[in-house]
Amino acid sequence: MLPTQRALLSVSDKRGLEPFARALIHLGIELVSTGGTRRFLLDAGLPVTPVADITGFPEILDGRVKTLHPLVHGGILADRARANHLTTLAEHGIQPIDLIVVNLYPFEATVARDDADEATIIENIDIGGPTMVRAAAKNHQSVTVVVDPDDYPQVQAALEDGQRTVPDTLRRSLALKAFRHTQAYDAAITAWLQRTSREPQDRFPQQTTLEVEKVLEPRYGENPHQDAAVYRMRGGSGVFGGFEALQGKPLSWNNLLDADAARQQVALLPEPSVVIVKHNNPCGVGRGEDLVEAFERARRCDPVSAFGSVIALNRAADGALAEAMADLFVEVIIAPDFDDDARARFGRKKNLRLITCPLYDPPAGAVDWRSIDGGFLAQTPDATADDADRWTCVTAREPSADERQALEMAWTVGRMVKSNAIVLAQADRTVGIGAGQMSRVDACRIAIDKARAAGRAAADYGGGDADAIDDPIAGAAAASDAFFPFRDGLDVLAEAGVTAVVQPGGSKRDDEVIAAANEHGITMLTTGTRHFRH
Repeated sequence: MLPTQRALLSVSDKRGLEPFARALIHLGIELVSTGGTRRFLLDAGLPVTPVADITGFPEILDGRVKTLHPLVHGGILADRARANHLTTLAEHGIQPIDLIVVNLYPFEATVARDDADEATIIENIDIGGPTMVRAAAKNHQSVTVVVDPDDYPQVQAALEDGQRTVPDTLRRSLALKAFRHTQAYDAAITAWLQRTSREPQDRFPQQTTLEVEKVLEPRYGENPHQDAAVYRMRGGSGVFGGFEALQGKPLSWNNLLDADAARQQVALLPEPSVVIVKHNNPCGVGRGEDLVEAFERARRCDPVSAFGSVIALNRAADGALAEAMADLFVEVIIAPDFDDDARARFGRKKNLRLITCPLYDPPAGAVDWRSIDGGFLAQTPDATADDADRWTCVTAREPSADERQALEMAWTVGRMVKSNAIVLAQADRTVGIGAGQMSRVDACRIAIDKARAAGRAAADYGGGDADAIDDPIAGAAAASDAFFPFRDGLDVLAEAGVTAVVQPGGSKRDDEVIAAANEHGITMLTTGTRHFRH
């Protein structure tokens, strides 16, 4: 690389520009600029050559055409190692441009503005900037390209230490960053055009780009020997719809997965509700007149597993809830807000992570992505609202009003439990959860065992639920996330005291399962909708 003699500066983000430009001038580098950047530099008292003086052509079309000219791009793209390129420059009176300092029109920020109309957004689609960036990045063996103001100090240091030259390794690194910059920019424009298209869009096009940016690095992944990072979708509202960590240690990989599951679950319940999650499954869900009542009901379902859990609320936390939770070790509490009293009380536990974020509400057109070896799976979110009025009673006995409430509770929780899933519930709480089993009958047995064990454990911790049920399974409802393939699961539930069951139906042995329900005097509803969660 030859010593840098001329730099072209054209930036929207002017952070750090003035001191960087002064340093370039001090090194004897000529500054060339356009429009607003040139005015900014002139206001700072710095000498700068207008691009129009180089091209001999004024900016036209309201500034849409400024740098798109051979006298600019020839100076950027000429390979200094090729004699014929240098001859061509001399023949046409083109002076090389050795340093390109460009960042692009603020397209994403403009789209995010409430007052931005389509014409304004379109005018913030940069053309000349990306063209210069790509040209300089292509020719990085001869040209240095800088798109991020945070890189000014290292480029300045390199120019000073290298007598106006920049090392090859740094130029190559900056070129990579430049291409990522234009790639992200084009992806943001594509996403906006797709969102605002007047034609129906394919939710799963033949080709697509996942444009993400890193927002944090946990200490490790699922295990200490695994490295990890957290990314957010560019152009979206952010992880969890945009969250704020109020206190506590940094979130771990596992914290984030559990918080995501808890947040999605609690948003399904309209009443004041609490969801306690362990290893990506709810281990207790309760609802009540307030969060304290909901918490006590949720905790009673599995007080042993509640230790070291992640808890989600669908209301702002207050001091009364913080007091009720004082004796429980919790990793994370995620809620729409925490009042001052709650923050003060929870603040006594310095390692407890408090997270605020909006309730889960997937936007129209949302897609869930999951990675597999060598690729990705994409699907629409399981966000279909369940309409209990459309469920069908397939047994001789109709459910009572209390049983119907319990069935709705069990079904709502069941959709967020790993398959195969069985949830036992009363109207206002879960009482036993069997999650992630290879056979459905085993999920039934585990849910029953959990319910029976919970009563014994609840006595040990002294839960303050005044309307606790001595036998939580007696009269409970059960939900199955998919159909019963055989009657054995239903027989196990009935023998334990379950009186009502809700399930999708659709098995080849539905008649056998329904007959078993009638034999036991159980009422059974079918939903026609499955909620597998793998």
